[in-house]
Amino acid sequence: MEELNCETVFSLPVIGGISESVVVTWIIMAVLVLLSIILVRNLRVENPGKVQLALEAAIGWAQDFFEGIIGKENRRYIPYLITVLLFLGASNTIAPLCGFKPPTKDLNVTAALALMSMCLIEYSGIRKNGLKHWAKHFAQPVPVVAPIMILEIVIRPLSLCMRLFGNMLAGFVVMELIKTVIPILVPIPVSFYFDIFDGLLQAYVFVFLTALFMNEEME
Repeated sequence: MEELNCETVFSLPVIGGISESVVVTWIIMAVLVLLSIILVRNLRVENPGKVQLALEAAIGWAQDFFEGIIGKENRRYIPYLITVLLFLGASNTIAPLCGFKPPTKDLNVTAALALMSMCLIEYSGIRKNGLKHWAKHFAQPVPVVAPIMILEIVIRPLSLCMRLFGNMLAGFVVMELIKTVIPILVPIPVSFYFDIFDGLLQAYVFVFLTALFMNEEME
């Protein structure tokens, strides 16, 4: 129960208390922005360096992966999906790497990400088929299913939110229990699964399902 409560790091006169998850999120965003600026400096068409080749390979793989789900004609959404993937990958693995508590074990963070994805999912459907078609599809194949179709708008982000939050909180609690019972050596290999592998897996699942829901909405 203690892990469900986010510690307040400091307070501001107007905003009020700032939780640890918000501060760690700011740190992750700042690091990602700085790395983005540093790594894209001095890009070359001829004789690219190893770092540039690695970045191009990673971005190329991500673009091909998401294009396979949402199609080449919808590649405008890929930068958002890659950004969320990078943020979640950093957030979910920050505990073993830097010692911070992962911000994704805060329900507020996962809910915000899920709401952003929900807006993008519905926007992609409206942009692809038009507002009129988007509104009409709630009553297909028969009008009686309209409440269920409308409820699906809420179910999708709720599913994304609770899956990410539940897995990250469970992994964090399990690791804390293991460290308490067996504090030496044993937590190290277990940490590779719960803190790194499972964290990266949850980041992948979140963006994969977001892209999958977008494809369904556009169809």
